[in-house]
Amino acid sequence: MVFVLVALVVLALLASVHRYVWRRFVGDTTAPGSTLRTVGTVAAFVLPLLSLGAMTSGRIGAPFWLQQVLAWPGFLWLACLMYLTLALLVGEVVRPLLTRVLARRDAAAAARARAGTGTSGTAVDGTLPATTSGTRPRTEELVPAGRSCPSTSADPAPATAPAAEPEAEAVRDTEQAAPAAPAETEPGEADPAAPATAPGLTHPSRRLFVSRVVGGAAAAAGLATVGYGTANVLRGPSVKRITVPLAKLPRAAHGFRIAVVSDIHIGPILGRAHTRRIVDTINSTSPDLVAVVGDLVDGSVADLGSAAEPLAGLRARHGSFFVTGNHEYFSGAEQWVNHVRELGLIPLENARVEMGGFDLAGVNDIAGETEGQGPDFVRALGDRDRGRAAVLLAHQPVVIHDAVEHGVDLQLSGHTHGGQLWPGNYLAELANPTVAGLEQYGDTQLFVSRGAGAWGPPVRVGAPADITVVELASRQA
Repeated sequence: MVFVLVALVVLALLASVHRYVWRRFVGDTTAPGSTLRTVGTVAAFVLPLLSLGAMTSGRIGAPFWLQQVLAWPGFLWLACLMYLTLALLVGEVVRPLLTRVLARRDAAAAARARAGTGTSGTAVDGTLPATTSGTRPRTEELVPAGRSCPSTSADPAPATAPAAEPEAEAVRDTEQAAPAAPAETEPGEADPAAPATAPGLTHPSRRLFVSRVVGGAAAAAGLATVGYGTANVLRGPSVKRITVPLAKLPRAAHGFRIAVVSDIHIGPILGRAHTRRIVDTINSTSPDLVAVVGDLVDGSVADLGSAAEPLAGLRARHGSFFVTGNHEYFSGAEQWVNHVRELGLIPLENARVEMGGFDLAGVNDIAGETEGQGPDFVRALGDRDRGRAAVLLAHQPVVIHDAVEHGVDLQLSGHTHGGQLWPGNYLAELANPTVAGLEQYGDTQLFVSRGAGAWGPPVRVGAPADITVVELASRQA
């Protein structure tokens, strides 16, 4: 029942967000019945359906080819929706400011126009308005020589008028007889008497103009962010290096290098080429040991076994080790443990091995508890010599307190992706003790990798993918 309620809340939220995005990008910027509005409305229905299909197709056992077809547009749209919405929310602040600026400019333009013509069609100095040629009309042009102003009576006007009649009176009579003609405008200019709009723009209206400017800027910002984040994923992870001193590490093990990689997420989007990039990057660091700390895949061995095969090419002096992540339990953890073993990796299922100068232990992910295969710290660490340094591989950082209790010196984890999509890092902080990097908890140090791949949208913003070479340092050296 709770799951159903949560699902309904999520669906209602997504529907509201899509409605808002449609209104700002389509409803406010296009004419009813236009082709653009029709296309935008269709997209507003199709894109969320693609996203829903991308998120559920794997869980319901859809054919892998269909998962691949839905994954790219469906997951990318989720990233676009997020950043387009954030950009529009910023635009809500800009919108009234831009409207106010345009209104003030329009008012100033109208005031200048009124000041130039006067309210009765004459200039403020009492002279007649200039003609389109820029010259002042002469009195003789309005009242021909030898004629008087038209009479208001029905009798025909006299053929001649007294020659001594002042020209100023003729001008006054003319002004009283006919209203002032509207000032002429150049082609493309706004009529000063027209309703106030952006200068030079009578169509579209100011509101439409502002909606298009803000919508266009929001679209450019949102799509550019997603494009940048997608490029971050497709070019592969970068290499980071940190040094971690361990008090119990003997001098002989000083400088031991562990290549830590997590959250590779081989799946419908990131396939064999992605795995090959990661293997090549790890091998280029010439590590002593490789630690794959969970979330290797998003799918079954049947669909993704071949995409994982490049892992057989990992090269390290003391071997490559693997622990499960929560996504392995969505995809058949037992089958994947057997498959990585066939590829040459050593699974540590609540187990421990002794290295030259320290103990290397690994525990299953918390998600395995639903299958009776959760983390077992007693089995992995309970009977060891605590005088030796211990390095623990555990997918989720939240087990750090168990690690402290069992005397672990260094825990290597992943799971958080560093937030993957800013501002997701703030949400990740609510659920994890450390989101990325190295921190101290009692006598135990915790290092959390941002991961080498991406889950869902193949996009990373503010959390670049990485492979980290952790160099152990002896305090005795």
